[in-house]
Amino acid sequence: MASAIAAKLIALSTLRRKQAKNFTVRICTMESDLEFSCEVKWKGKDLFDLVCRTLGLRETWFFGLQYEIKDTVAWLKMDKKVLDQEVPKEEPIILHFLAKFYPEDAEEELVQDATQHLFFLQVRNKILEEEIHCPPEASVLLASYAVHAKYGDYDAKLHKPGFLSQEELLPKRVFNLYQMTAEMWEERITACYAEHRGRTRDEAEMEYLKIAQDLDMYGVNYFFIRNKKGTDLLLGVDALGLHIYEPDNRLTPKCSFPWNEIRNISYSEKEFAIKPLYKKTNVFKFNSSRLRVNKLILQLCIGNHDLFVRRRRVDCLEVQQMKAQAKEERARKQLERQRMEREKQREKHLREEAERARDDLERRLRQLKEEADMANEALMRSEQTADLLAEKAQIAEEEAQLLAQKAAEAGLETQRIKVRALRGQEERRAMEQKMLEAEMLALKMAEESERRAKEAEQLKQDLQEARESERRAKNKLLEITSQAVGPPPAADVRPAVLSSPQPQPPLADLMPQDLSFSRENLSFDFKDTDMKRLSMEIEKEKVEYMEKSKHLQEQLNELKTEIESLKLKERETPLDILHNQNTEQGTSKHSNFKKLTLQSTKSRVAFFEEL
Repeated sequence: MASAIAAKLIALSTLRRKQAKNFTVRICTMESDLEFSCEVKWKGKDLFDLVCRTLGLRETWFFGLQYEIKDTVAWLKMDKKVLDQEVPKEEPIILHFLAKFYPEDAEEELVQDATQHLFFLQVRNKILEEEIHCPPEASVLLASYAVHAKYGDYDAKLHKPGFLSQEELLPKRVFNLYQMTAEMWEERITACYAEHRGRTRDEAEMEYLKIAQDLDMYGVNYFFIRNKKGTDLLLGVDALGLHIYEPDNRLTPKCSFPWNEIRNISYSEKEFAIKPLYKKTNVFKFNSSRLRVNKLILQLCIGNHDLFVRRRRVDCLEVQQMKAQAKEERARKQLERQRMEREKQREKHLREEAERARDDLERRLRQLKEEADMANEALMRSEQTADLLAEKAQIAEEEAQLLAQKAAEAGLETQRIKVRALRGQEERRAMEQKMLEAEMLALKMAEESERRAKEAEQLKQDLQEARESERRAKNKLLEITSQAVGPPPAADVRPAVLSSPQPQPPLADLMPQDLSFSRENLSFDFKDTDMKRLSMEIEKEKVEYMEKSKHLQEQLNELKTEIESLKLKERETPLDILHNQNTEQGTSKHSNFKKLTLQSTKSRVAFFEEL
């Protein structure tokens, strides 16, 4: 009874949906959510093209629309109607716009900045959620590029300690693995961030992807399978081919099969069959958990195989045009960045000159102030000296008047003595003696009076000179004050008028005249000179790549050495231990793939079946 009612309800909802002309879809990208009203008759490609046009995306072959179904995921098929697929029934129908296929070389294959940005956001999210295992030292370096992509060039005045406190930059596993605080991690990330000065956001994101694409789990989709013997294994599907892993080791495959060795892939129910390119090699088979997983595996295999073949062919006209436009855009941005850098340097130079002129004015002002203080002090000393000399002159004049008065009194006393001398001879002799003494005393008094008068005259002259010195000090102070208050010395601190930019030649004129994207120039029929030039360019790129790789490895080793002493060994995950073992053995993702594919396909098939 219940099942019959449920069937009727489903039929009723399907009928209503068929009667409705439109339905709502919510597209979740790595940056934002978009809602579209879609027609019932739309196929997956119609919706996918609408989303790509809205996002301004032309490199559509990397992406797809993903939805969740039970305990797995599925990708929207382009050739079927949206409503005829197993998408969620509730509206709005939620679909995730994600990268379905990954490039082998991000720098070479990703042309548009929008494509690169979406890949950056998706890979960063997978690393933070630990879907891609990333060693701690690489996590710090990747975090520094993510910070640069968001904040631009490092500026110590703006990016002060604590500015990354709210950012999610490292996987939680890395935090737990070391005895380090958030401030210590921020310090190391900032130290790396400061070294990336001069890069744009797009360049920082590309550097992030170039490091991330060398991680062992980058771009690999894992599925549980069993071989003929019933051994539990993992199948990894990525841009290079198919890889077989042990269930507890997702880093190092046991064997690999590049796409150029696979001729056909098919499945029947839960059994998958891989037919190698060489006819003498047996078809190898494996079983997956359920039919829906087989469909997903087949979709990923077909898409990755098509892109693998496409990369090794001449680019189609659309891709050639996109690359040409991207090249012109990069050249334009480079010229614009150089122009901005020149203007910035010029502004910096003018600012430095203005600061130097200001410092000179401040130094001159301090010097004038010091001279004014010294003049004021000299004036005060001159006034004090003049007052002292005037006081001394007054005292000398009073002493001279007193001496003159005493001399007059001595003269009167002499006259009285002479009168008394007439009274008696004896008295006269005594009086003569006293008179002589009085005369001597009067003479001394007169000499002393004359000396005091001369001293008073000299003091008057000194006073006159002190007043003259005071007048000169006042004049000097007035001169210094007028210099301090007057206009500053002429300094050319006016902002320089930016000269009008010279007309730049069109970018087409900057390109080599012989550069063309026609199929004739991209053919494989080269002359000897072309081959020599091409080989020299390849050798040069190889040397530059080796130097960059060496520098990157040195950076990672340096970071690892800095934090190694703070590691808590007991908190290492199995993947951390496996990664350390691979590092000690000198095994990398690409070297291991090359080593595994050295063996014949037949021997690898036999090895897989014996696992």
